[in-house]
Amino acid sequence: MRGILGFAGYVPHHRLDRAAITAASGTNAGKGTRAVASYDEDTTTMAVEAGRLALRPLGEAGRSLPDAVWFSSTAPAYVDKTNATVVHAALRLDHEAAAFDANGSVRSALGALRSALRGNDTVLLTASDVRTGLPTSVDEREGGDAAAALLVGEGRDAAPVLAEYLGGASVTDEFLDRWRTPGDVRSKQWEERFGEMQYVPLGQEAFKLALADAGVEPDGIGQVIVAGTHARAVRMVGAKVSAGTGGLAEDLAATVGNAGAAQPGLLLAHALERASVGEVIALVVLADGADVLLFRATEALGPHQPARLVGAQVTAGRDDLRYLQFLSWNGMVTIEPPRRPEPARGDLN
Repeated sequence: MRGILGFAGYVPHHRLDRAAITAASGTNAGKGTRAVASYDEDTTTMAVEAGRLALRPLGEAGRSLPDAVWFSSTAPAYVDKTNATVVHAALRLDHEAAAFDANGSVRSALGALRSALRGNDTVLLTASDVRTGLPTSVDEREGGDAAAALLVGEGRDAAPVLAEYLGGASVTDEFLDRWRTPGDVRSKQWEERFGEMQYVPLGQEAFKLALADAGVEPDGIGQVIVAGTHARAVRMVGAKVSAGTGGLAEDLAATVGNAGAAQPGLLLAHALERASVGEVIALVVLADGADVLLFRATEALGPHQPARLVGAQVTAGRDDLRYLQFLSWNGMVTIEPPRRPEPARGDLN
């Protein structure tokens, strides 16, 4: 049996209340909060924390299990250098475990997960994103910073399968709905109706193909997760594919925001934390096409104790971050640094 042996999400402690954006800009930024990585966090450090939380329930055996670790992000801390090697070192994985990146697009994280589920190795998949945009933009208010980690492999005594992989499907089409050129601080988007027209039929087609591949009927699905950076398409696809199922899973939009490449793993971890034994979960991801993966919660999930629940991290968040501070942390403004007295001449030695 192959599937998910461990899972976790990481949500930074800080939150920006969208009312703070409204107060500063005079535009309606909506209700709720978005998660914000602190000034000393980046996508790599968040991936490390998610990986640590995913491996912790496995004890000392956890570090020896992965044959490889993958890191995915649309905002890597490094280019021309493998970010996954930092994750590898911080988690103290075996020297022979390989480390690779799959960066640059939201779909890369799902592609790494799909390949791991269809492979033979035990793979630790980490995905992390810092989502921002120009001040007062949709990306700024609807984005969110977070990370997720999934350990994928064959079940064993030390690490039983918690969620069995049942099957899935992918459909791909080339159209320009969202893009960001290298070095740019913001993504650009085409008119929303255009993206919706493309994604809705793709999502429905992939969902139908995935059900056939897994031999599952709609009424056999307990939760449907729909993730993607095109909010309008996500809502429309979710309404259509969840019909006849147990319904849509919580998307954390009102508390965390959309975490880009980390969103599918984060929502899957959150759903598994609340899943009952035998429940089937459908993960639908809309990004440059549509991908659908189906999982069934096993009996091992019942006694499993996550190191830290995603829901608990959401509840524990602090939502008093100032908007100017948020802009400073994201490099959108430069504020005056703390002033300190110059050292006396004799203190320099």
